[in-house]
Amino acid sequence: MSNSAIMMMIISLVIIWGGLVVSILRLPKE
Repeated sequence: MSNSAIMMMIISLVIIWGGLVVSILRLPKE
């Protein structure tokens, strides 16, 4: 795999997991 493809995979994973963590942390407060 090329470096660009690997970077895209990492970025997509960070966005997905980041969104999950943010949603989980915000739910109890609201």
